Amino acid sequence: MKDKVIVITGGASGIGEAASRLFTERGARVAIWDVNEAKGQTLANTLSGAYFYKVNTASESAVAEAVHATVADMGRVDVLINNAGITRDASLLKMTLAEWQQVLDVNLTGVFNCTKAVAPVMIANNYGRIINTSSIVGLYGNYGQTNYAATKAGVIGLAKTWARELGKYNITVNTVAPGFIATEMIATIPDKVIAMMTEKVPLKKLGTPEDVAKLYAFLASDDAQFISAATISIDGGLTI
Repeated sequence: MKDKVIVITGGASGIGEAASRLFTERGARVAIWDVNEAKGQTLANTLSGAYFYKVNTASESAVAEAVHATVADMGRVDVLINNAGITRDASLLKMTLAEWQQVLDVNLTGVFNCTKAVAPVMIANNYGRIINTSSIVGLYGNYGQTNYAATKAGVIGLAKTWARELGKYNITVNTVAPGFIATEMIATIPDKVIAMMTEKVPLKKLGTPEDVAKLYAFLASDDAQFISAATISIDGGLTI
């Protein structure tokens, strides 16, 4: 990872923050793209080789500006981790069109915007690693998450298509599908619900953001150079 340039969307908190820390610890230079300026800038200030860019990934123009600034500051982009995501949960009959659209804008259109903007930089260098973040919800669905499930299934399809299109430029595209991960989202869930979730996992524990960050790091490394179009679940065996 030494001196590799890694763009991490949603890189200021949760799994993204863990990834930002891990990559910088391993000698990479990290571009933290996030809408939370206060948190993102504070994190970048504490990490060696990290830069923060305030980016709304749902905005095509904002992403284009971020790519331009990142390349100007860091010289290139070697790895793009499409980690940013939001939830607006409701059952089908109660979900509003606004809730549907908000999640699609960030979780699906945002991934499209970022990859379309970064891909030409990778093509010019004949090298790249693109990692999309899906979820077990994208593989199996979940009550009350029509919008989220649709986007997380969608990014798997995007990765498989891009792997076909970009492989000739020495660019791999893969997807990570986390299960129950102990992030800030989990902190709002009642203890009894967390206990029920934990009981469903064969390993009898929740994953950590660092667990997912380490999978990102593997897929971003040259050790994974022949892995492309893969969807890798990281869920403690939950889906067996």
